[in-house]
Amino acid sequence: MGSGAGAAGGGWSRRRFVGALAGAAAVTALPAPAPPKNASARTAARPEQAATAAEQPSAKPSAPHPTKKPSGPQPLYLGTYTTVEGGGTGIGLATYDTASGRVTGTGTLTGIVNPSYLALHPDRRTLYTVNEHDDGAVTAVRLADRKILGARSTGGAGPCHLSVHPSGRWLLSANYTSGSVTVHPIDSSGAPGERTDVVTHSTPAPGPGQQGPHAHQFITSPDGGHVLAVDLGTDTVYTYRLDERRGTLTEVAQAHTRPGAGPRHLTFHPGGRYAYLANEVDNTVAVCAYEAATGRLTIGDPQSTGSGPGTNYPAQIVVTANGSYAYLANRGDNSLAHYAVEADGARLRLLGTVPVSGDFPRQIAFSPDGTLLFAANQKSSTVSVFHVDDESGELRLAGEPFASPVAVCALPL
Repeated sequence: MGSGAGAAGGGWSRRRFVGALAGAAAVTALPAPAPPKNASARTAARPEQAATAAEQPSAKPSAPHPTKKPSGPQPLYLGTYTTVEGGGTGIGLATYDTASGRVTGTGTLTGIVNPSYLALHPDRRTLYTVNEHDDGAVTAVRLADRKILGARSTGGAGPCHLSVHPSGRWLLSANYTSGSVTVHPIDSSGAPGERTDVVTHSTPAPGPGQQGPHAHQFITSPDGGHVLAVDLGTDTVYTYRLDERRGTLTEVAQAHTRPGAGPRHLTFHPGGRYAYLANEVDNTVAVCAYEAATGRLTIGDPQSTGSGPGTNYPAQIVVTANGSYAYLANRGDNSLAHYAVEADGARLRLLGTVPVSGDFPRQIAFSPDGTLLFAANQKSSTVSVFHVDDESGELRLAGEPFASPVAVCALPL
């Protein structure tokens, strides 16, 4: 179950909820990494590219977020489903006040089907969205005049996540329903070109209760040397080398969760040597060690999400820019778990949870200066905004949540 609401299949239950609740709170030593396996089926044959060594990044966190806030209202873009009851009609347009956190709606960018996940180009000039339906696509929007630059097929079904490579030249997307990941070139205008690669996750076999692979996320490692795909259906995080000249993928490693964990979302610590994995199906999180030289990810023991006795599906985990705190969106428990990040990123310590003031927080995101946290609440059709205390990491609700139809993504600029 990735989104909980699906365009493909036309209902709220396209993605299947599976499974048991679990969550051990202790952090233990990370297991030894498994040897890499190359086991992905491609849509077209091509020469394999050998992995090359890269320098291991230092454990130093990135600089803390700036203390000076931008002046005036800042843009906020909102993702939704357009093909479900009560859904939106396109990308929601809004602004937010950086001091109060108050959100004000300003309209809708129509003509885009099921823009359920949004991403920004590094130059901040172009917005990208998935079109989450059976004939999956990605669409680019020029922010200066909000002109749609074009859409391209992902070659897969149900794309639910996308990101832009740090070079700004490649768009990476994950097709949930077909269990594949796609690469598109980005031209000088910001528009995506025809895809250069699609890889379907064929092994290992699907996990307990899963009928096939379900790619849920596709991101670049902090060192820029690898791209990683999180697959809920196969309980696997795949690491690839991206050929930045041809836009093709070569698998170099696989990291496996315990069977039935259902990994959904991976976030790196600013130091680059550790990452945090939200496991949707078994209601856990895990600390992962990352080796920049090989791209190998080693997944640690499952930990608690802080949720209560009811059913809960962790959605997304984010880390503060100074690397001190992490937050996890809990769908079902309807809370945000608050963790202290310790040992230079190697350890998460659960501090508690905060009610999200909404139903089913699908996605969370920081404002660029890190002082606000936005939560898109799918079932209550609202966006909650929280002030983030820079010292303690505590969250404080910034007024009443903002109403937005079937809110599944909030992207503050």
